[in-house]
Amino acid sequence: MFQWSVLSGCAIIVRGQPRGGPPPERQINLSNVRAGALARRATQNQPETKDTPDEPWAFQAREFLRKKMIGKEVCFTVEIKTQQGREYGMVYLGKDSSGENIAESLVAEGLATVRREGIRGTNPEQARLCDLEDQAKAAKKGIWSEGGGAHTIRDLKYSIENPRNFVDSLHQKPVNAIIEHVRDGSVVRALLLPDYYLVTVMLSGVKCPSFKRESDGTETPEPFAAEAKFFTESRLLQRDVQIILESCPNQVILGTILHPNGNITELLLKEGFARCVDWSMAVYTQGAEKLRAAERSAKERKVRIWKDYVAPTANLDQKDRQFVAKVMQVVNADAIVVKLNSGEYKTIHLSSIRPPRIEGEEKNKDKDKRFRPLYDIPYMFEAREFLRKKLIGKKVNVTVDYIRAATTAAETGPVPAFPERTCATVTIGGINIAEALVSKGLATVIRYRQDDDQRSSHYDELLAAEARAIKNGKGLHSKKEVPIHRVADISGETQKAKQFLPFLQRAGRSEAVVEYVFSGSRLKLYMPKETCLITFLLAGIECPRGSRNIPGGVPEPFSEEATLFTKELVLQREVEVEVESMDKAGNFIGWLHIEGVNLSVALVENSLSKVHFTAERSAYYKTLQSAEEVARQRKDKIWANYEEKPTEEVAQVSEEKERVANYRPVYVTEITDGLHFYTQDVETGAQLENLMETMRAEIAAQPPVEGSFTPHRGDYCIAKFADGEWYRARVEKVESPAKVHVFYIDYGNREMVSSVRLAALPPAFSTRNLPPQAIEYTFAFIQVPQDEDARADAVDCVVRDIQNTQCLLNVEYGGATCPHVTLLFSDSKDDVGQGLVKEGLVMVDVRKEKHLQKMVTEYLNSQESAKSARLNIWRYGDFRADDADEFGYRR
Repeated sequence: MFQWSVLSGCAIIVRGQPRGGPPPERQINLSNVRAGALARRATQNQPETKDTPDEPWAFQAREFLRKKMIGKEVCFTVEIKTQQGREYGMVYLGKDSSGENIAESLVAEGLATVRREGIRGTNPEQARLCDLEDQAKAAKKGIWSEGGGAHTIRDLKYSIENPRNFVDSLHQKPVNAIIEHVRDGSVVRALLLPDYYLVTVMLSGVKCPSFKRESDGTETPEPFAAEAKFFTESRLLQRDVQIILESCPNQVILGTILHPNGNITELLLKEGFARCVDWSMAVYTQGAEKLRAAERSAKERKVRIWKDYVAPTANLDQKDRQFVAKVMQVVNADAIVVKLNSGEYKTIHLSSIRPPRIEGEEKNKDKDKRFRPLYDIPYMFEAREFLRKKLIGKKVNVTVDYIRAATTAAETGPVPAFPERTCATVTIGGINIAEALVSKGLATVIRYRQDDDQRSSHYDELLAAEARAIKNGKGLHSKKEVPIHRVADISGETQKAKQFLPFLQRAGRSEAVVEYVFSGSRLKLYMPKETCLITFLLAGIECPRGSRNIPGGVPEPFSEEATLFTKELVLQREVEVEVESMDKAGNFIGWLHIEGVNLSVALVENSLSKVHFTAERSAYYKTLQSAEEVARQRKDKIWANYEEKPTEEVAQVSEEKERVANYRPVYVTEITDGLHFYTQDVETGAQLENLMETMRAEIAAQPPVEGSFTPHRGDYCIAKFADGEWYRARVEKVESPAKVHVFYIDYGNREMVSSVRLAALPPAFSTRNLPPQAIEYTFAFIQVPQDEDARADAVDCVVRDIQNTQCLLNVEYGGATCPHVTLLFSDSKDDVGQGLVKEGLVMVDVRKEKHLQKMVTEYLNSQESAKSARLNIWRYGDFRADDADEFGYRR
């Protein structure tokens, strides 16, 4: 038997060796001796009972036995067993009765008295006890000494009003103590020395299975509760230890018990008798990572409470669990898209953190305003920018912590369903990105159920980072006013874009961040200095178009490759842009540079774009031409089927640089305020008439249901015009169901209509069967007056002369938004544009191309004639004479 605990100076508890579980206890009372009784606290709910103090020398007797016997092997003999089951006998140190007699040692030290009632001379053991007692009396030992022996033990719960102040006063320094009782594996009663305070201590950072008290007063142990209690008792009960009292939340004292042989907290975890708990882990002073490592060891070995444990990443190979990847995009403040070595793209969510979010009331406060999470949620933009600047284009280490299964709408109720998520810890240069984000107050840490093991492998560091952020008032935890980002989205807003265009043109190179890539040459940019979003088209190239930009939805070859190339090179990167012009839809056109690379040139070099004729007047034309020549020679991608023209034919073309006059008949249908006009080709006029007749007959037979069509920007549809007839149209903007802006694709006019006047375009009459017939053009060699009145005069003249009439049209050169053409009256063959110049309604746009010089000269002569006659805009003479560079004008 082994000595287990000492109840008093004359009673001990012994236990045998464990056999498949905690062995049974046995109480042995020493025969023929009596020691002082230890203090007792009054029984709760029994007012007749009272507290009793320690009798003199009772504590010293208990301590004498504790120090001599605890943890030692003992031998005992039972002399008497009462009807109540109490056993009295003699106890010896060692394996047999030849060892030290404990009762004799107590009496010899004067710590117990001998029961002399009914003494018999034939009992040598009792006689020897009497002799030892007489010797102790003579020597005035222990209870036979003069005075002393009184001892006071104070229960901290009742003797101190504020236990937290008491714990704080110890400054987390080790305190000597004796473990008096073990309630369960992680909760003990300890006697603090030298002041003899009795305290209940819960081990910091862990929790063992406990004993659940039922309504009838019985206790039901949770699985492994008894084993955990025995584990702690066998190592600590009535042992001399040191305790670090670490915190006292809600009157519960948290601490760590240190024994010369080890730390019981870590041992419990390692042997699978306890699990880590988040709420008290933060106060553990010995290093939370040690506890997590001990728990992880038990989980891997599946011992005790972890016998059925399945790791969150158990089904992943090592290469899928830990890898290096390149960050391509920051989705939001807690997710990134990475490119693996295999070329595959993968979305990674940062484990255990939640990005900034907005409460429901705030989100719904302004329902009319389009909600943009990146700019409207406080600190979302700052969080995204932190990740973007830190990670984009960099290689990071990814350690998958868990895979969160997909949730269906039925499981989540009103919460939207989520696809499967790969949650991981992402580090760069040894820095945990999630921890850095939390420490700046740009994200919060998710709280989990105690049994939820799907969490970050560095969860404690995240909690500590959040605590620092809260303490320092960082970001989301700041008491200051939240930052407001007023970002204007002028994509597709033609009027706003027109106002903004001169500013961007004068600015030269402007800083921007690529927010989105629609295609290889179409991007959305955020301009930080101007705090606006714009749609940007790459100048000088003709990039393969994707399905969304082509009627019928069939993408051109290599459009996806071009989009992917642009994404990898510039998405969410800081770039510089040069704006040259804008198109009719309010999209800006120009050049984009990233780290010295012109994106237009890069696309051409990689055989993903061709050079467009509009690049001829740019400073990058020669570079683009050289890049295209090299790409053609490689015969790669878009040039795979390229056949080089014969040398002599090329030479002939280069020598023959004359203006080609190939006039064709067109019908002018619409003229805009900017002196652009739309025409229909006379040759295809019959096809359009047949289509319109057939379409209207079908609509008459099966009229569309009013209000059944929901318009979206870019949709093709049919619209009922003011004449009551249906025409093909395209939706350009939707302000509200009552205000839908449409463009009539076969005639070129625009109108704002109610959605009830719109219907779906029948497939038989789609743009695949007959392309839009209204083609936009503008006059060649003409500069439209900036003055609104003068421009209106020119437009009125053109409307009067050519609208709804047939003319002859010849394309002279390209433009940023549409081709520039000359237009002749079909009867007189007079040049309409030159006629405007002769009447002094417009100015001449001088072109430098050699093959156009004859036409330019004719136009200039007509302009001189108008100036001499002081016609219209020249009525006050040459108003350009005072224009000078310092005033921002140029001739």
